[in-house]
Amino acid sequence: MPETTPSSPAAHRAPPSHAELFRVFGRIGILSFGGPAAQIALMHKELVEDRPWLDEDSYLRALSLCMLLPGPEAMQLATYAGWRLRGVPGGLIAGGLFVIPGAIVIGVLVALYAAYGQLGPVQAAFTGVKAAVIVIVLQALRGVAMRALKSRGAWVVAGLAFLAIFALKLPYPVIIAAAGLWGYLKARDAAPGPAPATPAPLARPVRTAALWGTLWLAPLAALSLFGPPLLAEVSWFFAWLAVVTFGGAYAVLAYMTQTVVEQYGWITTTQMIDALGLAETTPGPLILVTEFVAMLAGYLSGGAGLAIAAGIVSLWATFVPCFLWIFLAGPFLDRLGTRPRLTGALSGVTAAVVGVILNLSIWFALHVLFARVGSIPLGPVDLPWPDTGSLDPVALALTACAAGLMFGLRWGMVQTLALCAALALTLNLV
Repeated sequence: MPETTPSSPAAHRAPPSHAELFRVFGRIGILSFGGPAAQIALMHKELVEDRPWLDEDSYLRALSLCMLLPGPEAMQLATYAGWRLRGVPGGLIAGGLFVIPGAIVIGVLVALYAAYGQLGPVQAAFTGVKAAVIVIVLQALRGVAMRALKSRGAWVVAGLAFLAIFALKLPYPVIIAAAGLWGYLKARDAAPGPAPATPAPLARPVRTAALWGTLWLAPLAALSLFGPPLLAEVSWFFAWLAVVTFGGAYAVLAYMTQTVVEQYGWITTTQMIDALGLAETTPGPLILVTEFVAMLAGYLSGGAGLAIAAGIVSLWATFVPCFLWIFLAGPFLDRLGTRPRLTGALSGVTAAVVGVILNLSIWFALHVLFARVGSIPLGPVDLPWPDTGSLDPVALALTACAAGLMFGLRWGMVQTLALCAALALTLNLV
C-alpha cells in the first residue's frame, strides 16, 4: 500500500511515534462519548492543548474539511490528524482506534439484546433510555440550528427540508442534493481566495481513489456474486448511506429507518428505536448504529454467525470510505479552504439538516410517547398522527426528567441515560 506522508505540522518538531499514536488515539477512542461536539472538543484538548501535535489553525481547517465530507466528522477528523502526523499508517491508526472500541461494545450489546431484550425489566429500562434519547436528539437539533440558521435563506431551506421529508416523504439524498445546489449557486458571486502555489500532482489522488475505491467496493461486489443475499443488501445499502451521510448520523436516521424497516423489513420500528438508544450509550460515532442494525438483522435471519458477518460487512461499508475521503482530500485542504462555493454548498446542506433532524425528533417522540401512531390526510399527503389515548405517562414523565437534567442542570448525555434507565427500571419493579 503506498504511503502518502504529508509535511510535519511543525518543521522543527519530530512527528510522534506509532506507539504514541496508539496510546493517544486509543485513549480518545475509549473516552469518545457524548456525540461529535464532545468528541471534537476531546480531540482538541488531546492534540492541540495537551501536546503540540497540531496548531489551532490546522485543527480548525481540518474540522471544516471534515464537515464538507460525507460521514462522521469526528472520526474523519481523527483520521486526518493521524494522516497529518504519520501519513496513511497514522490515519489508519487514528481512525481505526476511534471506531474499534465502540464497535466492540455494540457487538456485545447486540448479543445481550438478542438474548434478554424481550424481558420485562429490560424493556422497562429501554423506556428510560428512549425517553432520554428524545432530549438528546433535541439537543443535537438546537446545536445544529444555532450553527446553521444564520440567515433568512437558511431558515427557509430548513423549513422546506422539513416539509419535504415530513409531509411529502421525499428521499433524503434528494433533499440534501437540492440544498447543496442552492448553497452552491447562492455563493456564485463570491470571489475565491488565493490558491496555494504548488498544487498536489494529479496522479497521486487518482491512485488514491483507485486504490481505496477498489478496496472498499470489491468485497461488496464479491458478496453480490457469492454471498448470502442479506449480506449483499447490507453492504450496498450502508455503502450508499456512507456517501449521503452529510450532517451527521441524526440526519440520515429517519431515511435509514424507512429503508431497513419498510423497504427491507430487516427489523421493526421498535427495534430501530432500541438500536438508537443503545448506540447513544457507546463511545465512538453514532453511525455505529448501522452495525447494531446489521447484526440484529443477521441474527433474526440466520443466527449468531450471520449476525457477526453482517456486523463486519456494515463496518466495512460504512467506514472504509471515510479513509478514502480523507486520504483523497487531505492534500488539497488548503485549496478547498479557498473555495467559497464549496463552503456555500456545505451551508445549504447544514441548513437542510436542521429540518431533517426536526423530522427525526418528531418521529422518534411520537413512537416513544405513544403506543399507536397512525396518520391523517391533509390534502394530497398523509401526516403522522398519534392515538392520544395510547399516551405512555411514564415515558412522558421520563422525557420531562431528561429535559430538566440536560437543559436545566446541564447534565451530560451518559449520566442522563443512566439515570433515566434506572428510574424506569425502578418504576417497573415498584
